[in-house]
Amino acid sequence: MDDGGRPPGAPDEDVPLRQFWWLHDARWYQGVLKRFGPEAANEINAEAMKFVARRLAMWFRHRTRVDFNELPMTEFVKWFERIPALMWTDDMYEVSQTVLGEDEWETTVPKNFALQMLRIARALDTYACPCLDMRAGWFEGMGVSVRDSCVECRRTGGDVCRFRAVVDRDARRRTAPAAEAPRDAP
Repeated sequence: MDDGGRPPGAPDEDVPLRQFWWLHDARWYQGVLKRFGPEAANEINAEAMKFVARRLAMWFRHRTRVDFNELPMTEFVKWFERIPALMWTDDMYEVSQTVLGEDEWETTVPKNFALQMLRIARALDTYACPCLDMRAGWFEGMGVSVRDSCVECRRTGGDVCRFRAVVDRDARRRTAPAAEAPRDAP
């Protein structure tokens, strides 16, 4: 053991684990792109992003016991912004959330390292952003129904990536199972 109680060679806080994971993701995407083409690479990337985002949000919701369906929008956004922050370090992206109404908010992303890496790898022109799939995964994992749209995208020439989302609070009531009829009823 070293002086910090960790075995020799054990990672410490200075090891950029998330950056290395994203480096793996980038190399994987490029390998699929090269071997199978952009359609396959983009489809598999979107599926994987949605899966990971859903699992991360489910983990967060269970760990914090937050019921997003019961929160006023300001609190909803404060809790929500902690979920994407688990996926990236502060130097990998910049994001802000703005409450627009009782059930609506906007996410603005002026910087995301993925676009820089794709540009360097010369893969940006065939890349399809999985952002809406990733966000859909977060919302599923959070247990909320959200209508989400991308209103501006840096990859396609926008100054920022901007998403507008509306929580459908009535969806929970519509999808709740109906009460069963008594067994002796006709």
